[in-house]
Amino acid sequence: MSAAFTGGCACGGIRYQVTAEPIVMFNCHCRDCQRATGTSFSAVVYVPAKAFKITKGSPRYYQTSSESGGHNKRGFCADCGSRLFGGISDQGHGINAASLDDPTLFKPQMHIWTADAQPWDHMDPDLPKFEKYAPQ
Repeated sequence: MSAAFTGGCACGGIRYQVTAEPIVMFNCHCRDCQRATGTSFSAVVYVPAKAFKITKGSPRYYQTSSESGGHNKRGFCADCGSRLFGGISDQGHGINAASLDDPTLFKPQMHIWTADAQPWDHMDPDLPKFEKYAPQ
C-alpha cells in the first residue's frame, strides 16, 4: 500500500489523509463490528495515529465497550451516516477500508475475533485466523 492515501464519507463532508504505511490490515468479526457495519465484519486499515489527519469536516463519535479494556471510539459522518473510523487510540487509528478513495489498496493480513463470526460468514481460507486478538 502507498505510504500516502486519502478517503472520506459518502457525501464528501468529511475527508482524511494518511501519510504513513498501515501498521496492519485485518477483518474484525467481533459482535461490536457486526453491529456497527450491519454485516459480518469490519475491514480495517490500522495506521499510526500521528500519520492520520482529518482534512475536512468534523466527524461525530460514539464509544462502545472493548474487551481489550476501555472503549472503542468510532467516528462517522453525522450528515450521511458513513462509518469511517474505529479503534482510535494514542497509538493508532482504525479506518474503515470502504472509506478509502481507492479501496483496492486494502489487503487484509488476518481475521480477528473469529470466535464471534457468523456461520454465514465465509472467510478467506488463506488468511490467518484468531479467536480474539492476534498475538503481539
